[in-house]
Amino acid sequence: SGSLRAASFNTKLLKAAIASYGAADVELADLNLPLYDGDLEAKGIPEAVIKLGAQIAAADAIIVANPEYNKGISGVLKNGLDWASRVPGDIFRGKPTLLIGAAAGRTGGEAAYFMSRNCLAQLGAAVLATPAVLVAGAHGEFNEDGTLKSEQYQKSLDSAVAVLRKASANR
Repeated sequence: SGSLRAASFNTKLLKAAIASYGAADVELADLNLPLYDGDLEAKGIPEAVIKLGAQIAAADAIIVANPEYNKGISGVLKNGLDWASRVPGDIFRGKPTLLIGAAAGRTGGEAAYFMSRNCLAQLGAAVLATPAVLVAGAHGEFNEDGTLKSEQYQKSLDSAVAVLRKASANR
């Protein structure tokens, strides 16, 4: 999730996608990383970044839940991608990746979605070309247990996750 907030709508959406995916070994990435700094990198890539890189490298598929902050990609996600790009190896290359998002606004984070697609494509991720799952007005779209209220959003999420499952099985 590109949000660190405990009650993040994107973390809820990510967990809904994981539930939709079904049986799988899942590791949630911790993007609470230091800000990328070349001087810090020169002293050695932080352990948290090495762990993130290992998680990405080992994954059969990736789901990225991206919030939108001021019509752009979250700083947390961008920083995580910047650090991950510094880990040795081409860890994103060809990796089936589903990009989803939830935002308070009426477009569900569409601007951040396209910016994130571009960032992930530059890293070689195989970002799936499914209809975008962008939950608009996210503050009213989740039940107390974190599940989606809207059958329409759940069906869209299920459809996108099915494409991811198929893509990861065909790797």
